[in-house]
Amino acid sequence: MRRAIPGVTQHMLTLQLRDLEADGLVKRTIFPEIPPRVEYEITPSALALRPVFEELFKWSQEHGFPNARPKMSSTGKQNRQPSPPR
Repeated sequence: MRRAIPGVTQHMLTLQLRDLEADGLVKRTIFPEIPPRVEYEITPSALALRPVFEELFKWSQEHGFPNARPKMSSTGKQNRQPSPPR
């Protein structure tokens, strides 16, 4: 996940994921392996926010923010859409 977010430090990513977990938006699963492995997944509560984010994305496109991030699929993965030309 850290490689997918340019410039984020491991510390900051961990803090944000723990906050999202505490808010019930992310589920963390720890596997008792060597080396330790942790997986994160989006919870149903977070997926229920999809319409809100779609409206925010729509608003950003209509109000001069054409380079906003693409919409998320129902699985929480980004739909790959090309950026509009500058």
